[in-house]
Amino acid sequence: MFHAASSPGQSRTPLPPAQSPAPGVPVTHRPGEGAGRSGKQRDPFFDNAKYLAIVLVALGHSWAPVMSGNRFLEGAYNVVYVFHMPAFVIISGFFSRDFDLRPSRLKRLITGVVVPYVLFETAYSLFRVFVGGSGDHAVSLLSPWYLTWFLCALFIWRLTSPVWKLVRHPLLVSLGIAMLGSVSPAMGGVLDLPRVLQFLPCFVLGLCLKPAHFRLVRRRAVRVPALAVFAAALALGWWTAPGVNTAWMYRNGAAQDMGAPWWAGPVMVLVTFAGAVLLTGCFLALVPGRRMWCTALGAGTLYGYLLHGFVVKGVLYAGWFEASWLHTPLGALLVTVVATGGVTLLCTPPVRRVFRFAVEPRMEWAFRRDTARPEGGRSGGAGSDTATGAEAGTGAGAGTTGAGAGTTEAGAGTTEAGAGTTEAGTGRAAVMAR
Repeated sequence: MFHAASSPGQSRTPLPPAQSPAPGVPVTHRPGEGAGRSGKQRDPFFDNAKYLAIVLVALGHSWAPVMSGNRFLEGAYNVVYVFHMPAFVIISGFFSRDFDLRPSRLKRLITGVVVPYVLFETAYSLFRVFVGGSGDHAVSLLSPWYLTWFLCALFIWRLTSPVWKLVRHPLLVSLGIAMLGSVSPAMGGVLDLPRVLQFLPCFVLGLCLKPAHFRLVRRRAVRVPALAVFAAALALGWWTAPGVNTAWMYRNGAAQDMGAPWWAGPVMVLVTFAGAVLLTGCFLALVPGRRMWCTALGAGTLYGYLLHGFVVKGVLYAGWFEASWLHTPLGALLVTVVATGGVTLLCTPPVRRVFRFAVEPRMEWAFRRDTARPEGGRSGGAGSDTATGAEAGTGAGAGTTGAGAGTTEAGAGTTEAGAGTTEAGTGRAAVMAR
């Protein structure tokens, strides 16, 4: 392929050879190159990471009812809870870097986070009453129940994203807020604010990350140390299992709520954050970067997250977790296999098609027509990516598109200024002619 010549006889210069992008950097495609409906190719690394993270979430929820008396399972449970949700939150922050308050981004936030939160918070509350036989018939959108807290938190974090881009040292500020949240029992369960604030540093860390940081932990030289760190973490988890208060891993309350002195809250915020960053880095170092059989499931992790809770709670309400043989090592292995297979099934395309109306509803009818299209020709894809279910690897492309549109707008403004100068000059000439 050659550059077009500007005149007959002009020599043609060959184009430089195409270079493959570095791992972790989103790849854009020209129209018609088969990149899918979004026009951008998904990065297999992030889809693989999200799938593996949602498997760990399902394992944690499934292990909880059967781990009593199993010291190894208790230790593994504590290790998983140190980093599995922080990994989701960090990835969510990474793909929220280009989020702003444009109508197109807010619309995606409403349809992708707010509406699913309202529907699933209501559905889980009714499930608790009619299947679980709970005497609490209240359905409160201000008190997230079970796993719906993540959607509530994601909504708050996303809205504050522009603020974190303005302040200096955003990670330190977010850690300070998290420490304050760990000593504020008066917040109670309203919007699950203690958990929202204590996971906030993970989201802000994701906002501060760049693709180069992910390339750093994905080097081959990091994988063996990562395995060693996980082995040491499991050994430490086994050793500390009898004396560790697992509630610290949930990050959903103040220190006073757990009977600890107030100063333990800030200390544990720093300890759990450091552990989360270390283990998340090791986890990402072990995530395959190539396309695999599970890569396509990474686009459906929000479905797996929101739906697997009905299965876990249904089994719990039915009393099946009370079977004594499930509390043996063989029973724990069976629970692990079934939970992995179940959440994998919930991420598949057929399940996504059935539940798309609730998880990714199309609600063009609910918005004014002048907000239905992205402003200025800019893509809204970056703001629509959630850590659990939306397009991976689109943030940088959307940000580049937005920058190009901004340059065009700036050029238009310069043209308008020049036109104004011309008009002023014409006016002065007319006065002098008189």
